[in-house]
Amino acid sequence: MKTSVKAGAGTATATRPWEAIALERPLPIDSVPTPALAVDAAALERNLERMAAHAKAKDIALRPHTKTHKCPLLAKKQLELGAIGVCAAKVSEAEVMVDAGIEAVLITSPVVTRDKISRVVELARRSRGAQIVVDNAAAATSLGDAARSAGVTVGVLIDLDPGMGRTGVAPGAPALDLLRHIARLPGLRFDGLQCYAGNVMHVNGWEERRKRSLQALERAIETKALMEREGFEVRAFTGGGTGTFDIDCDVDAFTDLQVGSYLFMDVGYRRCGGRGGAVFNDFEPSLFVLATAISKPAAGYITIDAGFKSLSADSGVPDLYDVSGVVYKWGGDEHGILVLESPSRPIELGDQVTLIVPHCDPTVNLYDVFHPYRNGRVEELWPISARGKSQ
Repeated sequence: MKTSVKAGAGTATATRPWEAIALERPLPIDSVPTPALAVDAAALERNLERMAAHAKAKDIALRPHTKTHKCPLLAKKQLELGAIGVCAAKVSEAEVMVDAGIEAVLITSPVVTRDKISRVVELARRSRGAQIVVDNAAAATSLGDAARSAGVTVGVLIDLDPGMGRTGVAPGAPALDLLRHIARLPGLRFDGLQCYAGNVMHVNGWEERRKRSLQALERAIETKALMEREGFEVRAFTGGGTGTFDIDCDVDAFTDLQVGSYLFMDVGYRRCGGRGGAVFNDFEPSLFVLATAISKPAAGYITIDAGFKSLSADSGVPDLYDVSGVVYKWGGDEHGILVLESPSRPIELGDQVTLIVPHCDPTVNLYDVFHPYRNGRVEELWPISARGKSQ
């Protein structure tokens, strides 16, 4: 099956929907039709290598989250640099990764419906590395029964609630009771624990973030020890994220980190601060929305063609990457308005501007492809194969 898209340099094709799409002719980055999602390929690679080197130095594994990029090409780059597997937030994301030949995929949200359970069982049949989290005895029973009927074994991790109140079983006795129940289900294999404290990832200030992350993990670590005292082997203890990559790596219980945004970075993470100061700059921005100036409604303002349909708005406004002294304001679905307070360079009609996205994950989900560029040129497109896979 071939995938074709129209690009500024002509029709581009790929044999499979997750493969790079070669352009007929290289396209200058400033000629890309906007709005467009662009990736500085060299910066991306530096981010990937920095995180891989950090994990190696700390003797901890990585299990990067594909909900950030939704792109098997990028997942494979992470695996090539030593990741033990990847995470997927939803069953449909995991299906895309397995279709692309990625074996070790952990689904980090529980499922309860018959349809989703049957799809998880099918993933386990196709890939021995497929796993999913569970947080409820009845749902675990349904999953185990379906797996047994299909003649497969599904690897499960118990999802522990770190205090978020979103998903997960309470640590301590409730989690141990769930494990005892799972141990009696022949269709399931207990593989470990997940504890993701997403509520601390963007806490402002590294010291405060460290304190709150360690507090959130205390009962989970105690639960792991409780299970081991009962004779259960807890092979994996997974969680953490970009915001706590240099905090949770020093927690002995952790086997691997579910880092996601580090390869792109966004305004939300940069503003929460790092170990070294007020800007979280351990990794550099590599993901941008390109936009074009299309109107001058009044003196001191210029309108660009990127609004709510081009940028996720849940984390505030984007930052301008290539010019200072300019503030972005939302202008509606299709538009953004640049307030030209003291621009470091003129912005005229037809000029392209580069925006650091407020929140990378939902912004990526708005686009079909990445435009990776090197030396100012785009030579191929990377399909966002799991775009819209929210089931």
